Amino acid sequence: MFFLYQIIVTVILLFSPIILIFRLIKKKEDKIRFKEKLSIATKKKSKGNLIWFHGASVGELLSIIPLIKYYENKKYISQILITSSTVSSSKVLEKFKLKKTVHQFYPIDHLYFTNKFLKFWKPKLAVFIESEIWPCMYRNLENENIPLVLLNARLTKKTFRRWMRMKNFAQSTFNKIKISFPQNKETKLFLKKINTTNIKDLGNLKFVENKLSKKSKFNKNLIDELKKRNIWVATSTHFGEEKFCAEAHIELKKKIKNLTTIIIPRHIHRVDKIVEELKKLNLNVDVHSSRKKKLKNTDIYIVDTFGDTQQFHQVSSSVFLGGSFIKRGGQNPLEAARYGARILHGPNIDNFKDIYKKLGSLKISMKVTTPKKLASTIVFKKNKFIGDKIKNIGTKILKKTIKELDNIINNELKKT
Repeated sequence: MFFLYQIIVTVILLFSPIILIFRLIKKKEDKIRFKEKLSIATKKKSKGNLIWFHGASVGELLSIIPLIKYYENKKYISQILITSSTVSSSKVLEKFKLKKTVHQFYPIDHLYFTNKFLKFWKPKLAVFIESEIWPCMYRNLENENIPLVLLNARLTKKTFRRWMRMKNFAQSTFNKIKISFPQNKETKLFLKKINTTNIKDLGNLKFVENKLSKKSKFNKNLIDELKKRNIWVATSTHFGEEKFCAEAHIELKKKIKNLTTIIIPRHIHRVDKIVEELKKLNLNVDVHSSRKKKLKNTDIYIVDTFGDTQQFHQVSSSVFLGGSFIKRGGQNPLEAARYGARILHGPNIDNFKDIYKKLGSLKISMKVTTPKKLASTIVFKKNKFIGDKIKNIGTKILKKTIKELDNIINNELKKT
C-alpha cells in the first residue's frame, strides 16, 4: 500500500507545475517561498540541538505558541523549526517576536523530498500537531531514528473510517509514532483501534492561552475607538455566513444604538466580494486595512489582515464562530471564551464537540439558527469568571504537556 501511495504522489508531482500556477494565481502559495515545499530551504540551520513542530495551518500553530515560547528560553535548544502548509499560517507567525524560531513550508510527502528535508534540518525531535499524518515523512523519521510525537492528536470519524479501509497501511504508519497525546476521548478510541502503541491523556492543548508579544499603536487606538461603541464579533466566517451576520446586525440595530459588527473572514481573499454583498443591504462597510480612525457611521467592520483576531476577541462580549452553518464542522471557540465572551454558533460543530460540550456545561455557548435568534442572544458584557476558569484549565494542560515533552527531549539529548 505504501508503494501505491508513493506512486500516486509521484503522479501528482508530474502535474505540480500546473497546480502551482493555479495556486499562485489564487494567492494560496507564496510566490517566492513556494520552493520550500520542494525542500529547498530559505533559512539557515543553526549549530546545536533543533526541535521541530509541524501543524497544518493557523489553528494548529496558535495552539503551540506557548510551547514555542517556553523552549525559546531553554539554552539546550539552539533552534526551533516550525513548518506549516498555508500562507496564512506563515503570516500569523510573523506577529510573534520569536528569536530562535524559523518557519518553513512543509515539504511534499514524497520519499525524496522528506529525506532531503530531514538531512538538512536534522531535528532531535519531531512534534506533529492534531491530524498531520504523512506516511513518507513518518517512514523517513523512523529511518533517521528521530522520535515522532503526535501532539493534541485528532481523528474524526470520517478520517478514521478512511484509514480503516487500509488497516495494515494505517497500522504501519501510526506505529511509527513514539507517543500520541489525543485531545479527546473519540480520538483516543480510534488510535487504540488502529493499534497505536503508546497513548497518553493530557487534555486539549487548544485550552491553552497564547498572547501576541506586542500590540501596534494603530491597533491600540482602534481598540480605544471600539470601546466607545457596542460591538460584537463574527469570526472565521465562510461563504453565506457574512450575510447571515449582517442580517442579524440589521435586526439588532433596531434596539441598540452605536452598533458595529466586526466580521473576520476565514479567507481574506474573499473580502472584496463580501464588501460588495453587504453593501447591497444598505450597510456602511469599512475594512481594517483602510486604517479608518473613526467608526461612528460604520455598520460592518471587516478584518482583512492576518493575525489580528485575538485583539478583537479581547474587546468583544459576544462572538459568533463561523464554519458552523456550512459542512465545515465549526471553528475553535476557546480563544474568545478565554476573554469571557458569550459564544454563539450554528448547528455544525463536529470538529469541536468536546469543547462545545464543556462550554455548554458552563452555560456560555448557544446554538443559533436564524439571524433574529442570533441578534437576540448577543450581549455586551463579559463574563470574566468563566474566562478565568477556562484559562486555569489551559494552564494545567500546558504544564502537563511541557513535562512530557521535556522528558522526551532530555532522553534524546542524553543519547548524543
